[in-house]
Amino acid sequence: MQPNLGTSYDVTIVGAGLAGLTLARHVLLYTDKTVLLLDKRAEPPGPTQKVGESLVQLSGHYLSKVLDLEEHLLCEHYLKYNLRFQWKTQGLANRSLEDYNKSFIRLGSNIATFQLDRNLLEAHILKVCRDNPRFHFEGGIEKLEADIVEGGPHRVGFSGKEVHCEWLVDASGRGQFLKRKLGLMRENPIRHGSTWCWVDGLVNIEKLTDRTRKQVRVNRDRMKQGNFPYFLATNHFCGEGRWFWVIPLHGKTSLGLVYDKSVVPSEEVSTARKMLDYACREWPLFARDLPHRKVLDEGRFYDYSYDAQQTLSANKWAMTGEAGRFSDPLYSPGSDLISIYNTLIVDAILTKDRTDLERKCRTHEIVMRVMYEAYVPSYAVSYDCLGDRQAFTLKYGWELAIYFGFYVLPFINDLFTDEEFIAFFLRKFGRLGPINQELQKFLSDFYHWKKANLPPERTAAVNDFYEMIPLRDSEKLFYKVGLTREEAMEALEGQFNSLKEYARWIVAQVHATVLGDPMLGETPEFISSIKLRGIRFDPEQMRAGKQAATVVA
Repeated sequence: MQPNLGTSYDVTIVGAGLAGLTLARHVLLYTDKTVLLLDKRAEPPGPTQKVGESLVQLSGHYLSKVLDLEEHLLCEHYLKYNLRFQWKTQGLANRSLEDYNKSFIRLGSNIATFQLDRNLLEAHILKVCRDNPRFHFEGGIEKLEADIVEGGPHRVGFSGKEVHCEWLVDASGRGQFLKRKLGLMRENPIRHGSTWCWVDGLVNIEKLTDRTRKQVRVNRDRMKQGNFPYFLATNHFCGEGRWFWVIPLHGKTSLGLVYDKSVVPSEEVSTARKMLDYACREWPLFARDLPHRKVLDEGRFYDYSYDAQQTLSANKWAMTGEAGRFSDPLYSPGSDLISIYNTLIVDAILTKDRTDLERKCRTHEIVMRVMYEAYVPSYAVSYDCLGDRQAFTLKYGWELAIYFGFYVLPFINDLFTDEEFIAFFLRKFGRLGPINQELQKFLSDFYHWKKANLPPERTAAVNDFYEMIPLRDSEKLFYKVGLTREEAMEALEGQFNSLKEYARWIVAQVHATVLGDPMLGETPEFISSIKLRGIRFDPEQMRAGKQAATVVA
C-alpha cells in the first residue's frame, strides 16, 4: 500500500519516463532517501507507444547490473545482436537482402544489450519502485511550479498541493521544465529530424528475398555473418545523411527514419505512411513487406537535438535525460547518457558536506557536458559518411573503439564518481578531442571525394567491423572488470595510445584508396609516419607525398 502524500521529501523527480524511473530506482537502491515522483499522466507509461528501444553496452550494464533488472530484461525483451548496417548496391535491383552491402559484428556482445519495449520496462520499474515504502508517486498532476531556494529546501507546487524537497531533479524530457524556468537553453549544430512508427508483427529482413528458405539457411555469407538471427540486431539501412531503423519487439516492429534536414525534406516524411513509402522507394526490399503492415502508433520530431548551459548544481537541482541534453539516436547514446547522468546525480545526492558537494558538482557537470559533446562531431560533421560503406566503416570503427575505452570501461568499473580517476580521464579524453574533430572532417571530405571520383561498388560486399584489429582489441576491455583506480588508469593509457595508432591506420586506408595503392594502408613505416596534428584531406598533397617518397626510395 502506498503511504499518504507527505509534505517533505529528500528527492522530488519530475517525469516518470525512462530517465525519471531509473533515477528513482537508483536512489531507492543505493541511498536511504525518500523519493516523490511526479508525472502529468495518471498511470504511466500510458497507451501511446514509446520510442527509444535500442540499448548498447553502457546502458545495458546500468539497467541489468546497477539497477538489478536483469531477469525482467531477459524475460520480457529481446536480447540484442549488436548494430548492423546495410547499403544499396549500384546496378542491382536491391529488392532482396542479398543485393545489399553489409557491415556488422558477427560475435554477440559479452555485455548483454536489449531491444526494449519501453512501455513494458517503464511499467515494471514503476511497479518495483511502488513496492518500496520510501517511494511515492503522484500522477495526473497539473500546474507544476517550483521555487529553487539556495540552501533549500525547494518548494514544488502541483494540482493545488505543495511539498518541499532537498533535491529537485527534472526528468520531464522534452518538456524541459527546469531548463526553461532557469533560462539554461542552448542550441547545438545538429539539425536532424525523425519520423517513426510501430507496425504489427515481426519485420524479418532475412525474409525480404527471392531466395528459397533452404538458400537462406545455407547462405555462404553465414561463414562471415554467423547463424544468429539478423532481426535481433538494430538494423540500419543507410544513405547519405539518413538511415532507417528496424528494431524487433515482441509482437510488433519499430521502424524509423532519421535524416539530416538538408538532405531529406521534412514534409516528404511527415507521417508514418509517408515515411514508410519513402523507405520502400529508397531501399526497395521493403516494398515486399511494409505496404501491407498495419501501423499501430507513430511519432515525429521535426528538429530533435539540443544542449544545455548547465544540468547539475550544488544548490541541489539537476536535469537528467532529455530534460537536459539530446544529441542523436544513431548509436543509441540516449540511455547511455541517462546512465551516466543518474550515476553522477546520485553521487551528488549522497554528498553531505557543502564544500565537497560544490567541488563534485563542478566536476560532474564537466563530465556530463564532455560525454555529450564528444558525440556532436559524429552527427554534425560526418553524418554524410552514412552514404558509403567504406567511409562509414572507418568512422564507426573509430567511434566504437573510443566508446569501448572511454565510456564502457570506466562505467563497468564504477569510476565515473572517482575524482582522482576522472581527473586523469578528462586529461586523456581532452587530448582525443582535436584528433576526433579533424578525423571526422577528414572522413567527410573523403566521402565526397570518393562519390565524385570513384565508381560505386557493384557487387554486394560483407565485412565484419572486427576485421579492423584495433577495434577487435578494444572489445577486450569488456573483460577488465573490478580494476583498481591505478589499473584502470593503466588500461585507459593503453587504449589512448592504441587509439592514436588506430587514427593513423584510418588515415592510411584513405591514402590507399585515393592513391589506388592497397599496400600503402598496410605498410607499417607509412602508417607510423602519419602526423595526427592538422589531419586534412588533400588528394594533391597525398600524391605529392607518395611521389616524394618514391624519389627518396
